[in-house]
Amino acid sequence: MEYKFSNRVQNLKPSAIREIFKYASDPQVVSLSAGNPSPEAFPINEIREISKKIFEENPIGALQYSISEGYPNLRETLRDYMKKNHNAVTDEDDILITTGAQQIMDLATKALVNEGDVIITESPSFIGSLNTFRSYNAKLVGVPMDMDGMNLDALENALRTNPNTKFIYTIPNFQNPSGITMSLEKRKAVYNLALKYGVLILEDNPYGDLRYSGEYIPCIKSFDTEGIVIYAGSMSKVISPGIRVAYTVAPKPIFQKMVVCKQGNDVHTNVWSQMVCNEFMTKYDYEGHLEKLRSIYSKKAQYMMELLDEYLVPLGITYAPITGGLFTMCTLPDYIDMPNFCKQAVLNKVCVVPGNAFLTDENEECHTFRVNFSTPTDQQLKKGIMLLAETAKKYIK
Repeated sequence: MEYKFSNRVQNLKPSAIREIFKYASDPQVVSLSAGNPSPEAFPINEIREISKKIFEENPIGALQYSISEGYPNLRETLRDYMKKNHNAVTDEDDILITTGAQQIMDLATKALVNEGDVIITESPSFIGSLNTFRSYNAKLVGVPMDMDGMNLDALENALRTNPNTKFIYTIPNFQNPSGITMSLEKRKAVYNLALKYGVLILEDNPYGDLRYSGEYIPCIKSFDTEGIVIYAGSMSKVISPGIRVAYTVAPKPIFQKMVVCKQGNDVHTNVWSQMVCNEFMTKYDYEGHLEKLRSIYSKKAQYMMELLDEYLVPLGITYAPITGGLFTMCTLPDYIDMPNFCKQAVLNKVCVVPGNAFLTDENEECHTFRVNFSTPTDQQLKKGIMLLAETAKKYIK
């Protein structure tokens, strides 16, 4: 039988990262490609205790259907948390609990974007979000990154030449994949440009609580006085990705449409997971837990930079200093063919993600690759960086 797929999906390709995972599953391959939290980061004992209590005291509440908006106690906890820690929710906003932050991208796009509408994104940007936007036949317009965030001239040009832009998608803190953090000045400038051209901002902030050096920078949503920012937060990197709990702070009219879209998607987010998150945030030392994570990742990041300085920088491979999050992006000398380098690295038993996987146009010339330092052990990290250096030496002129 000949299968005819919808226009939305017939040109979609599998996620490059998920495809690379197939190689990374080989126990002989050192994987520097995943974006997983460190195995040390999971609050296993706390989740075990909370789950036992839930199933002793309120099993039906955890196992029965619930409301699409999310577990009310967790929504209230997150409202308090976002007010206290980020000043990023007002009486004009509401909070929706979603099945992972990826669902926020899907619901926002479904609610706001028609086929052919433009979404402006950072270039590079997170491949999962890009593929979600592509699935709705949106036109993606990439804006190159400076070391302090989106290039403002390029952003304004994109807004000026694409009047049917629906929103700007940005990951301002420790961006995936580049690791870049947008400066406060640029955050305000991006907000003002969005106001000027009448478009929304989708602010994706899964790594914001994982800053381990430098000063805190307020999120864009914190100075949203006009209701144009949709904020996406997640428990994946701070509690567990497997529980699939995220949340969006959105202006109430957008929130309401996203709720309707969610009802047609998965009805509601896993109730047990929401209960666990709420108990952990309110009955345990959540701030102490975040400090533990920052300590873990700070040490890993520092060790990664020492390895890069020792093995890759002398070969002409550069990177940006790491101040938070889980990634860095390395840049090869122009004369090294990046896709071929990444293929040879896999054959050499080390796995990284090619930089073009994160571009709005994957055929654009690219000399970067993404490295994750949170998942591997120190021993694996050193071995992986040494294998990358060994691979690079074959190309050195």
